[in-house]
Amino acid sequence: MGARDKTRRSPASPIEDKEQYDSNYYNPDVPNPNAEYDDDLGVQCPSHTTQRRLVSKIDLRVIPVLSILYLLAFLDRTNIANAAVFGLQKDLGLTGTQYNTALTIFFVPYIVFEIPSNIILKRLKPHVWLSLCMFGFGLVTICQGLVKNWSGLLATRFFLGLFETGMFPGSFYLIGMWYKRSEAQKRYSFFFGSTSLAGAFGGLLASAIGKMNGMRGYLGWRWIFILEGTLSCVVAFALYFMIPDFPEEAKWLREDERTYIRARLLKDQGRSARERRITFSDVLNCFKDFKFFLGGIMYFGLIVPAYGYAFFAPGIIKTYGYTQIGTQFHSVPPWAASFVFALIIAFFSDWFKHRFMFTLIPIAMSIAGFAILLTTHTHPHLEYGALFLVTMGTYSALPVIVCWFNLNLGGHHRRAVGTAWQVGFGNIGGIIATYAFLAKDAPDYKPGYKICISFACLSAGACCAYAGALTVQNRRRERAGRDLGVTEFEKTEMGDLSPDYRYLL
Repeated sequence: MGARDKTRRSPASPIEDKEQYDSNYYNPDVPNPNAEYDDDLGVQCPSHTTQRRLVSKIDLRVIPVLSILYLLAFLDRTNIANAAVFGLQKDLGLTGTQYNTALTIFFVPYIVFEIPSNIILKRLKPHVWLSLCMFGFGLVTICQGLVKNWSGLLATRFFLGLFETGMFPGSFYLIGMWYKRSEAQKRYSFFFGSTSLAGAFGGLLASAIGKMNGMRGYLGWRWIFILEGTLSCVVAFALYFMIPDFPEEAKWLREDERTYIRARLLKDQGRSARERRITFSDVLNCFKDFKFFLGGIMYFGLIVPAYGYAFFAPGIIKTYGYTQIGTQFHSVPPWAASFVFALIIAFFSDWFKHRFMFTLIPIAMSIAGFAILLTTHTHPHLEYGALFLVTMGTYSALPVIVCWFNLNLGGHHRRAVGTAWQVGFGNIGGIIATYAFLAKDAPDYKPGYKICISFACLSAGACCAYAGALTVQNRRRERAGRDLGVTEFEKTEMGDLSPDYRYLL
């Protein structure tokens, strides 16, 4: 029997009046003469046209909302770089490495609470937890604009990291539970592209807000925090009603749509085990898989150049001779270029249903950009052009790495833990990045560029090791076969360790 057999129908008795049916959908309780039965999925399903419409419906509900959420999170996280151009350090009397320490303390709670945050997200539902966290980091950002000294800056940066801890891994975890592995990269890259848009948007906002310098007694850098934090708080209220939950409980889909989505994801990723809670034993068992550590290292290596650029790009660009406002404007084009290039990489990655080479090519671009910056110090236009290579390479490889690892994890429990682990461990690189570019190394910043090149190479090496591990395990499972006496319940518990599971390269 073929993959699609239009002669098979629901066992219920058909009725003659076909006009009462929507030709694109079916009622699970009454057979639709226009619906088809998919033997592979084991369910009656809508037409090909409507399947595409359903995926588009999911796209419009899931991706834009989460992109807005993370855009504002990344904006509030990195706008301190724009504030520094407008005199934050001088006004607060920061000396030596105090500014770098303020950047570093953000990552302490951000790293520690990644896994607990994803566990809470699964229990509370995404729309509750993510909107609550968003309101929290918006409020803290406002307070950051009111601090009077270094101690106050440290406190606000710490709580900013605490509230933002769930934004990125939570959103990636949620997206991964909606899409098949072969179609997810474009969605991941568009979502991750919100970081590039945040960089571009932040530069434009800072150039405008900077003109408010002195208004109501506040310097321009304070207004950057106050206004952008207020925006996050306001948007958090709206997103409470807009952030989607998991497919199993999405009220904005009909029952037949949820049935079809669950079936297609089951075939692609295995059983999700959404219904059961994540235990401490689940967390420990995940770390018995060495691929978890490779996934963390892949992300860790690229986070160093990613945050190195995000936190220090305005300061680097300022050394090219631009004014404060000119520096903010010139920070925009590299971010915009990285957003477009990331979508191009994602399109071809999904087209070829391949991830590995689409991590190495962008990483090579990033290394080339840093190499130019390391060796060239008298040609501002060439150096500025190298920043495009850095952003385009780094910020297009990162979403591929996270998508590749995340969607090779089967089941809610392994994916929730794995996504949080990769992002949490990876952000240790953020601590390194905050001390990579010190004021004493300006304007050449040679140590910083060397550090970024080294860690980008580390990421590339980890990607090669991860691809090799996937290839070996896929071949072993092919030789062993699928009938190993493992029950369906055991396969669900095993997730991607199940003998039926095949990893995507």
